[in-house]
Amino acid sequence: MHYHSNNLIQLTGNVISFMVFLAPFSMLWIYYALVKKDASLLLITINSFGCVIETIYLAIFLIYAPSKTRLWTIKLLLMLNVFGFGAMLLSTLYLTTGSKRLSVIGWICLVLNISVFAAPLCIMKRVIKTKSVEFMPFSLSFFLTINAVMWFFYGLLLKDYYIALPNTLGFLFGIIQMVLYLIYRNAKPQGLEEPTKVQELNGHIIDVVKPNHVTKNGPVPVIETASNV
Repeated sequence: MHYHSNNLIQLTGNVISFMVFLAPFSMLWIYYALVKKDASLLLITINSFGCVIETIYLAIFLIYAPSKTRLWTIKLLLMLNVFGFGAMLLSTLYLTTGSKRLSVIGWICLVLNISVFAAPLCIMKRVIKTKSVEFMPFSLSFFLTINAVMWFFYGLLLKDYYIALPNTLGFLFGIIQMVLYLIYRNAKPQGLEEPTKVQELNGHIIDVVKPNHVTKNGPVPVIETASNV
C-alpha cells in the first residue's frame, strides 16, 4: 500500500510539473511586458527563453508518449495555449483599455504565479508525514528561493506589485522547504517501503537445480526454467 502511495505522489508531482510546462505562463508574462512597455526587457527575454524550453519539453514528450497520452496532451495544449490564451488576449484587447488592461493581465499573471508556488504544498505535507526528503531535493528548493528573492526585489524596484507579491509567497515556501530538508535530512523515513522481490520478479518463477548434487552418472547440470504466471 505504501509503495502504491509513493507512486501516486510521484505521479502527482509529474502531473503538476507537466501542467506548469503546458500552461501558457511565459506567453502571459510576455504579453504583460509588451502592454506595460517600460522596463520590460528582462521579462520579455527570460520568458521568451521559457517558451523555447517549454516547447522543447512538450515536443520530446509528444514524440515518446503513448498515443492516448499524446492525444490527451494535444487537447490540453489546444485548450490552454490556443483557446485559453486566445480568449484572454482577445478579451483584454477589445474589452479593456489603458491601465485597466494592464491591471487585468497583471492579476491573471499574479494568480497563476501563486498557483505555481503553492503546488509544492502537497510535497511538503508528504515530507512531514514520511520524514523523508526523497521527493524534495535541497538544490531545487534553494535555487527556487533565490529566484523568488531576485524577482521580488526586481518588482519592488519597479513598484510592480504583480511581480513582487507572488514571489513573496515563493520566498516563504522556499524557506519552509529548506527548513524541512534540514530537519528531516537525517531522519529515518516512515511509511516508505521498497517493493518486495516477489513484486520485482513480476510473475516469473525460476527453478534452479544446483550442480553439487551428484548422481551415479555424474553431476546434474543447472536447469533454469522461467514461466509467466
